Amino acid sequence: MRILVLVAALALGAGLIGCVVRAELPNAEPRSAFEAVRGQALPPPGAQPAPQASPAAQSAPPEGVAAGGMDFGQWRGADPDAYSPSFEAQIAARLAGKSRAEIEADLEANGFACRDRGAALECRIEIMERQCAHDWYVALDPERAAPIAGFDLMCLGAL
Repeated sequence: MRILVLVAALALGAGLIGCVVRAELPNAEPRSAFEAVRGQALPPPGAQPAPQASPAAQSAPPEGVAAGGMDFGQWRGADPDAYSPSFEAQIAARLAGKSRAEIEADLEANGFACRDRGAALECRIEIMERQCAHDWYVALDPERAAPIAGFDLMCLGAL
């Protein structure tokens, strides 16, 4: 009988602890300047696109210098492992010494869509070209001296 009472008490205690942990998780802040969930799966063939699907609204940056003066280089044929670090270095040099408002204006002039995340600022260009998703990103995090910047490429299936 004591064992049954002990098992029931442990089960009840574990259930309450689980409820407390689950109740606290949705309110937790992400630790980086980017959202905890960074993307969405593509809709199944024939499905209507989601209304919040903004990458389709953005246009591809030019290969070379954009209207705002940023040099995107020959990104269509670039190796992402080599392109991303050079893009990050260019962003760090370009944005050094500028205020947050100047940085946001500069990035938006070069085709980035920026979102204010409280203390952080996230700016992206997200496009689909052929079967590949291209993602340029810049984030200002008050806990870091330099901006976080990079380029991601993800292709679906064989090209």
